[in-house]
Amino acid sequence: MEAAVQERKLHGILAEFSNPGELVKAANAVRSAGYQQFDTYSPFPIHGMDEAMDLKKSRVGLIVLICGIIGGCGALFMMIWMLGIDYTIDISGKPHINLPAFVPITFELTVLLSSFGALFGMLGLNKLPKHYNPLFNSERFSKHATDDGFFLCIESKDSLFSTDKVKNLFEETGATHVEEIFE
Repeated sequence: MEAAVQERKLHGILAEFSNPGELVKAANAVRSAGYQQFDTYSPFPIHGMDEAMDLKKSRVGLIVLICGIIGGCGALFMMIWMLGIDYTIDISGKPHINLPAFVPITFELTVLLSSFGALFGMLGLNKLPKHYNPLFNSERFSKHATDDGFFLCIESKDSLFSTDKVKNLFEETGATHVEEIFE
């Protein structure tokens, strides 16, 4: 039985906190202690958590902007090429390249490619879909993470990780429950 426990690889240490304020304080303490590989979990967004975790600004907006520009420019180029150069049709002496008539299609393709950029950019940056996370092995996490639980997990791949130091840090920050999570 003991050999089976030793074969499992430690994913990290998970701590539960009683409220969002305690979780923000704990995230500040973990970041101040120098840990880089940690994450927080709560049933709703917590104001100030980005600063507490020292998260960088999301790159999704830039991805959406680039995709929107590609969509708008692509639509204009496509219509100018098709109607003005490749297959010109004379209709009542109207100009072949009529920019006001191109506005609806340009707008629609800009929105379409921006939407795709937002969706696929978010999925890519978040490394989704994740079909398995070792935290799901924790009964407390499974029951409370989406309802009334506030969790912080420091992963074992962090260069400063030491089981005893992490447990002591969590006890100092007021964790109500601390457990080891195995993969």
